[in-house]
Amino acid sequence: METLVVGRITAVFGVRGWVKVHSYTQQLEAVFDYQPWWIDTPDGRQQVLVDDWKRQGDGLVVHIKGVDDRDIARAWCQQDILVDKSLLPVLSNQEFYWHQLEGLAVTSFFEGQEIRLGLVKSLLETGANDVLVVVGDVQSVDREERLIPYAEQFVTRIDIENGTIDVVWDPEF
Repeated sequence: METLVVGRITAVFGVRGWVKVHSYTQQLEAVFDYQPWWIDTPDGRQQVLVDDWKRQGDGLVVHIKGVDDRDIARAWCQQDILVDKSLLPVLSNQEFYWHQLEGLAVTSFFEGQEIRLGLVKSLLETGANDVLVVVGDVQSVDREERLIPYAEQFVTRIDIENGTIDVVWDPEF
């Protein structure tokens, strides 16, 4: 099974085995659309079944099936929530999940020059638009980190099969 991190169990909540969950999904509650959850433990990957959940402030709290004690719940804290990638919905043409963009090679076509900038390390969510975090590698023009807005005016082509992203970006930035 190929997995993807969709959230993290962060801390215990109360005394009856509830835990706080930080969701990485675009819509907070969407983390519950992808079940079962899996957690990597020192004893191997274990399945986690959620039998109840609720919003708590701007976050989520969940009850893990069979966990009714704060001390037992603590063992699940500070763990990433993994799900089977096959559970993700199929996206329409030219839509991508962030994990599909991470690791792709970024090349800028700027003022008539083709310049390799590096690899997508991660993405950042900002108020205006998402941002590609591109880090220079052995094949790039330098080893600098660049923040490139993920917007049509800058990102001109994404080719998942060939592992490339074409951008229009001044390599001096």
